[in-house]
Amino acid sequence: MTTPNPTLSTALIEHCRSQFPALARRHDDQEAVYLDGPAGTQVPQSVIDAISHYYSTCNANHGGLFATSRESDTLVAEAHRALADFVGGDDPDEIIFGANMTTITFAFSRALSQQWHSGDNIVVTQLDHDANVSTWALAAQDRGVDVRYAQINPADCTLDVDDLKSKIDQRTQLVAVGLASNSSGSINPVAEICQYARQYDALSFIDAVHYAPHRLIDVQKIGCDMLACSTYKFFGPHIGVLWGKKSLLTKLRPYKVEPAANNTPDKWMTGTQNFACLCGARAAVDYIANIGHSVADDGSLSRRSALQIAYKAIEDYENTLCQRLLAGLENIADSNGITIHGISTNGDLRNRVPTVSISHPTWTSAQLAEALGDYEIYTWHGNYYALQLTRALQLEPEGMLRLGLVHYNTPQEVDRLLLTLSAILKDDPPA
Repeated sequence: MTTPNPTLSTALIEHCRSQFPALARRHDDQEAVYLDGPAGTQVPQSVIDAISHYYSTCNANHGGLFATSRESDTLVAEAHRALADFVGGDDPDEIIFGANMTTITFAFSRALSQQWHSGDNIVVTQLDHDANVSTWALAAQDRGVDVRYAQINPADCTLDVDDLKSKIDQRTQLVAVGLASNSSGSINPVAEICQYARQYDALSFIDAVHYAPHRLIDVQKIGCDMLACSTYKFFGPHIGVLWGKKSLLTKLRPYKVEPAANNTPDKWMTGTQNFACLCGARAAVDYIANIGHSVADDGSLSRRSALQIAYKAIEDYENTLCQRLLAGLENIADSNGITIHGISTNGDLRNRVPTVSISHPTWTSAQLAEALGDYEIYTWHGNYYALQLTRALQLEPEGMLRLGLVHYNTPQEVDRLLLTLSAILKDDPPA
């Protein structure tokens, strides 16, 4: 195997971009700039083709005694294997699919909370997407269990790990924490947190939704009990994914209809699954793996090995984009008064993914998003369900403007955003 290029070449970036039909979108002779990846990335043609191929060739329900059903079952099994490879698991039966991460987490919160009792507690954080907060808090409320909120460091929107640890004790049943913030981009030391939780026999649930398009997930190194993500955040269709330890998945009792299977993982996947999108989920994993094959110039690599190489290249490339974005925003801040929330160029960019949120004293996040949208630059505004964070920063109800980069973005797009934003801020906000 040749030594991989430490980052993505310009040619490879262009090759990646050519696989996304949406990136060719133009309006009023302006190319669209997709900086809304944290709300859902665009989808390569291979994923679209995988979904279409399913409907064209083997569209059938699960468990039938005929050819198309058997072919469908094979494709579903392949999806389980692909997502196990994606998260670093060694058993495809530890992969659960569902409508989305939030729905899956609600289901698991109901199953886990059956083990909770009055006087117990759970720990969640101010940094997380609400799918990893309210899901657990509501279950705790039903069981009379205390909910403890780990605080943030407001200066850089990182998790106060010492505060989180101080809230874990012998009655803690669950610690729920995100791998990376969908708002500030901050990466949390989840392996350290999971290890600490284990000392108190507390289960750990990791939300990896926002981390998944940017860095390699490894459930073995993290040492968590459960980890969830969503394929539409890493170039796939709208499907939620949960990895859980087999022993835990087997022991817990889910809410399900009586005729449904009692084995793991089937007992967790309530109702008829979206088989076509499961094929798309597998294709999304393979899209990322193929980047690794290209970087290494070796098509014989295992899927997991290719993913490792791909994500190292993606991380290096995205770090250069993020540094370019942050430096430009800091220049704008000097003259236009914007606030950058999260780790800046003065911090360690290895501890953040390329998602940057900003606020302005007179322009609301919605006004900025709309103004940029008029120039075909697509961003997001509000709290993006990171409600505890915007409350902690005293930014409700307007929230922040979120700028989300992924590997199909380019330095030229970053520069276009910065020039456009700078020009917008020279004017007063609309009345």
